[in-house]
Order: sequence, then structure tokens, then C-alpha cells
Amino acid sequence: MTTSMPALYIGHGAPPLLDDPVWSAELAAWAGRLPRPRGILIVSAHWESAPISLTASQAPLVYDFGGFAEKYYRMTYQTPDSTALAARVAAALPSTEPVHQHRSRGLDHGAWVPLKIMYPAADIPVVQMSLPTQDPYRLLGIGQRLRELRDEGILVIGSGFLTHGLPFLRDWSIDATAPGWSKDFDTWAGEALARGDVDELARFKERAPGMPYAHPTVEHYTPLFITLGAALKADEPGEQVIDGFWMGLSKRSLQVA
Repeated sequence: MTTSMPALYIGHGAPPLLDDPVWSAELAAWAGRLPRPRGILIVSAHWESAPISLTASQAPLVYDFGGFAEKYYRMTYQTPDSTALAARVAAALPSTEPVHQHRSRGLDHGAWVPLKIMYPAADIPVVQMSLPTQDPYRLLGIGQRLRELRDEGILVIGSGFLTHGLPFLRDWSIDATAPGWSKDFDTWAGEALARGDVDELARFKERAPGMPYAHPTVEHYTPLFITLGAALKADEPGEQVIDGFWMGLSKRSLQVA
């Protein structure tokens, strides 16, 4: 019998996350507590594309970052063939959401960096799905259609960063003091998640303190709604597994049943 998987929203950080012993240990320990997935579907902030697109099986990684050490551009994460997984994901989506199979795109750093920590053996098929919209309610609907995959042992992950005001950071050290806008948004989101208040979370542009500094663009926040949509009950509070800050940004991460 296949074990049903939870759904996750994780912060993924930049490539130096791989060298951070604290956050890496938190992610690795989290993965170690989960049932072993038969496959992984991940939606990263770094691929905004409509219609919905899926990565090609075993395509080269996307090194979509700059200014970091050369070693990060030589890293690999070669996972097993994911053709069957991609077909299953496409079949789960509604006919109103056409699906494009991207023939050459591999996993970007919002996918492979955290997965390299969580599942370092790279022995689980992985498909990345693009963000086709930033509308929280449309993303909730897409997440709802992905919910059935969990009963087949597929781990659904939304990968972003709960705050992501890069233009407003002044201290880029890993242990930097979090700016007020990052702390305020993190507190607001943590409290709304603890209540299961999906509507409050969806109205972040109008309601959340720290905006627009916490998210001058919103693609690192909105994968949360894929995760909440994939929950058995979107308004039932999940477990906030990781909290704290990294470079002053909130790494708060969530697991839902």
C-alpha cells in the first residue's frame, strides 16, 4: 500500500544555503521524518510561465543565479526518468489549464538546491511545474487538483521564501538581523497560518504589514497557495516546521496534511 504524502511550502534560499549547517540540517531532518516519496512535484518561484509547463525528464539543471562561487555552477542533481510522473501530473490538472511539456528545461535553483539537501541521493523522480498565475485563488484551485497525487505517494512542494525583499537588504550575511518589514510580515503570516485563515493570507497585498518591502514581486510568496490547495482542508492549520531568518528573510516553512 502506498503511503499518502503531506504537502510542503519551503523556503529555498540562494545556493549558499547548501553550506549553511543550520538551515541544511533543518531541511534534512524534516525530509528524514517524512515517508519516502515515490515522486516529487515542485513549484518554484523561479519559473513563471503560462500555460502551465512541466520540466523535461533528466534535462540539465538551470543555474539561474549570478555572483556566487564557481562551485555552485558545477553542481549536478541527476534524478531518475520522470516521464511517467509528468504524464500523471498533466492528467490531474483540469482541462481549463492546458499543459506544455518543456522539452529542454531542467530544475532551477528553487527546486534543486533544497532537494539536494532533502534527498541527496537524487534517486526519486522529480517534476517541476511552472507558476501560471499569481492569483492566490486560482493557485488554490490548481493545488486542489494536485491533492489526489499525494495518495499515490507523490510529495507536492511549493518552493519560495516567506519574505523576499532583496532590494531592501543592507546586510547580506547569513545571520543578519531581520529588517522590521521582514519580521512584521513573518509574524502576520505565522499567525494567519496558525488560524488556517486562507482569505487573510490571500489578501496579503492589502492586509500584510511590511508590504511591499517584504514582497516587491510576489512569486516567492504565492507558491504557498499551491500547498494550501493541496491540503486535505486548506483552512486547517498545518505544522510550521521551520522558522527564523536567513540574511534577514523569513525561512518559515509549512507542512499540511
